[in-house]
Amino acid sequence: MMQISSRFSMAVHTLSLISVSKDCTGDFIAASVNTNPVMIRKIMGMLKKAGLVEIRPGVGGASLLRPPGEITLLDIYRAVQLAGDKQLFRIHEHPNIQCPIGRNIEQVLQHELQAAQAALEQRLAQTTLSALNDRVQENESSR
Repeated sequence: MMQISSRFSMAVHTLSLISVSKDCTGDFIAASVNTNPVMIRKIMGMLKKAGLVEIRPGVGGASLLRPPGEITLLDIYRAVQLAGDKQLFRIHEHPNIQCPIGRNIEQVLQHELQAAQAALEQRLAQTTLSALNDRVQENESSR
């Protein structure tokens, strides 16, 4: 089974930390995510390009450019996950057009894949970073 890259969950983790912590540096985030700081810098660059964070040069640190209640999981997903063509699924290239399946599979499958992507995006759009942070707090409180 193909998986969506872990960049998405690392980006959500990163933005959650930034939204609840003061002076959130790349090293601090990398320690929490348990990954290399280089990976966090790459993700932070994507989040900055998407207009979700501001990164302070020099000493470092980052802050959100919008309130957590206005950032959805879909915003984060789009910042780090989608390819240039904005499609979650890719159809393999150059099927054998001499075969009836190869000749028609892309057209038939494309509709199903577009519906699946729309359902995923609709679900991600329903959850804000703030709501996710609230659930993290609830989980922590119930420990």
